[in-house]
Amino acid sequence: MNREMLMLVDAISREKTVERDLVFGAVESALASATKKLHGADVDIRVSVDRETGDYDTYRRWHVVPNEAGLQIPDAEILLFEAQEQIADIEVDDYIEEPIDSVPIGRIGAQAAKQVILQKIRDAEREQLLNDFLSRGERIFTGTVKRLDKGDIIVEQGRVEGRLKRSEMIPKENLRSGDRVRAFIAGVDSQARGPQIMLSRSAPGFMVELFGQEVPEIEQGLLEIKSCARDAGSRAKIAVLSHDKRVDPIGTCVGVRGSRVTAVTNELAGERVDIVLWSEDPAQFVIGALAPANVQSIVVDEEKHAMDVVVDEENLAIAIGRGGQNVRLASDLTGWRINIMTAEESQAKQAEESGGVRALFVDKLDVDEEVADILIEEGFTSLEQVAYVPLQEMLEIEGFDEDTVNELRTRAKDALLTLEIKREESMEEVSQDLRDLEGLTPDLIGKLADGGVHTRDDLADLAVDELVEMTGVDEASAKALIMKAREHWFNT
Repeated sequence: MNREMLMLVDAISREKTVERDLVFGAVESALASATKKLHGADVDIRVSVDRETGDYDTYRRWHVVPNEAGLQIPDAEILLFEAQEQIADIEVDDYIEEPIDSVPIGRIGAQAAKQVILQKIRDAEREQLLNDFLSRGERIFTGTVKRLDKGDIIVEQGRVEGRLKRSEMIPKENLRSGDRVRAFIAGVDSQARGPQIMLSRSAPGFMVELFGQEVPEIEQGLLEIKSCARDAGSRAKIAVLSHDKRVDPIGTCVGVRGSRVTAVTNELAGERVDIVLWSEDPAQFVIGALAPANVQSIVVDEEKHAMDVVVDEENLAIAIGRGGQNVRLASDLTGWRINIMTAEESQAKQAEESGGVRALFVDKLDVDEEVADILIEEGFTSLEQVAYVPLQEMLEIEGFDEDTVNELRTRAKDALLTLEIKREESMEEVSQDLRDLEGLTPDLIGKLADGGVHTRDDLADLAVDELVEMTGVDEASAKALIMKAREHWFNT
């Protein structure tokens, strides 16, 4: 049988033009798989074949894991303290091996063994092809549509294949077998049975790479695309920055008579592209991102990472866009939550907020509305600001002397201390199941407690907009937290 083993290895090595050592490795895997069937699927088997004689030995292995980790796979793991009873100097991630009876190759059949070995070799070849391709560092996959697979498209480039899922195609795009296609390499799925390169034509990264190919200044480092937002097949926005004052970022990306941006648009089924100048100033960046709408004013809320953008009636529809597309893309591009409103709506909101701050100052600082309004006009919106802004800054307020300022600061600090004590008492009412909920930070738990949310069911009963208003998290995060809080309703 050993002679038959060597003959089989030599024959496959010549037939597939691969190294004998690769075939021996496949043989070892085939024999290990056959042995596992006799001992159970969870056991770990290692087979070692002598490359000269064809003799082979089989071992059952146990992976050494930390004591505190416990045994996740009892048939293939051993705790460190138990392993050290056998081998004193053994360490975590080492293996303990025990010789067991080998399965004769005849038991699995030469033909069956050959099929398993050939499959292992094919897998190794595919892995090598994939690694060679990925080592080139390409970000765009250019190939031919080979076939359809459960609604997805398999794209072939030489001997390498990629999978373009239906969800990653441009809507209404109809690709047929034999079509040439380009797509963004979104990642590699090492667990996939078929093509492991995952492709996308709808990802923002695809547009970024296309502009990189069309605009040499990007590759040269003179220009940089800072961010991109897409509504695939319809409209997109990119933010560009010039690292050379002599280079106009927008004009360079557009190209002579629009040649460069047109080339990108043609590849993306006519997708319209707005090119925006990136700015370090978030407000200026948002104003540019909302083009072609003209912005009247903008109010930035750093804490909620949101902006109230005021436009006139004529620009309201343009700023929002069809189905909210323009403001949604601008928000994705800048990373800020953008609220579009008219001047009247802005004034009403500011009046409401000023009313709330006025009531807070009147109540907690024990002052009349006139003093509260002076503080509001000077930009004070919280007790913390009154308590801790530099003394000199408050002394510059007309009509405030040192005694008045010191008294206001003392009252603000006392009010904050009272509120903190009240908050701690409220926090004590928070149930353990809410504290343990994944995704909740101590700060969020405090805000929930302030809002009267003390249990997991209290959180589960909230609407998304209520949680957003209460905590300042974005809608996606609020929805995720509420769904997490409701999980136990469906698991009982």
